[in-house]
Amino acid sequence: MKQPSAFHEATLPLFAESDEAVATALPEKLPSYIADHRSRLRSRFLDGGAQAMPDYEMLELVLFRAIPRQDVKPLARLLLDTFGDFNRVVTASPARLHTVKGVGAAVVLELKIVEAAAQRMMRARVMNRPVLSSWDALLDYCHTAMAHRETEQFRILFLDRKNVLIADEEQAKGTVDHVPVYPREVVKRALELNASALILVHNHPSGDPTPSEADVSMTQQVQDAAQVLGITLHDHLIIGKSRELSFRSAGYL
Repeated sequence: MKQPSAFHEATLPLFAESDEAVATALPEKLPSYIADHRSRLRSRFLDGGAQAMPDYEMLELVLFRAIPRQDVKPLARLLLDTFGDFNRVVTASPARLHTVKGVGAAVVLELKIVEAAAQRMMRARVMNRPVLSSWDALLDYCHTAMAHRETEQFRILFLDRKNVLIADEEQAKGTVDHVPVYPREVVKRALELNASALILVHNHPSGDPTPSEADVSMTQQVQDAAQVLGITLHDHLIIGKSRELSFRSAGYL
C-alpha cells in the first residue's frame, strides 16, 4: 500500500467541540476506511483499556487529534522504529521529534500533553505523603519523570520531620553523562523549605544506574554539608532505563 508522502496536522484551534480538531485545508469528510479504523480503535480502547492495545495503536489514538484527516498508522510505526517504544516516543525531546518526517508542532504538542499528564498523575501519588509508606510509588514517579531523558537531570526530594514529601524540585540539567551539582545550593534550598531530610535523584541516559566516582564523591559532599546543619540525607537514587540503584541499599550511604 502506498503511504502518503506527508502528514497534515491540525490547524488551530487544536481542541474543538467535537472529539477531533478541525483542519480547514483538508477534505471535509474523513475517508470511510479511516473513520472505520478510528472507530474500531476507540471502541477497543474503551472496552479493554490500554492493555488490549499494542504501542503503535496507542500512538495512533494520541495522533488522531493532531492529524485528523489521514491514516496515522505509518507515522505511529515510524515513531516507534525511531525511538523504540511508546515511553521513549512520548518522552523524546521536541527537537528530536521534529527530525521525524511527518512530525510538526501539533504532534509534538499532543505527545508532550500525554507526558505531562502521566508525570502529574504519578507525582500526585507521592506528594504530601510519607515517603517510606509510598516508596514503590516514589520509584514509579522517578522512572516516569526521568528514565527516558536523553540528558542527565538532578532533582531533590525534600521531606519534613515526619518524612512527608513536601517539595520535588529540579536543581540542574546536564549533558548525556554529567550534571553539575553544588552541595551548598542543595543545603541552602533545604533550609529555605524548612526540610529535615533529603533524597537525591538523578538519571543515567546510558541506561546503566551504576554510580560513577563523581556520583559517589558528590553524594558524600552533600551528606557532609547536610549533617552540619542537622539535615538527613536518606538516599541517592540513580534512575536507569529499566531499573534504579539506591545508594542506601547498595552500601554507599
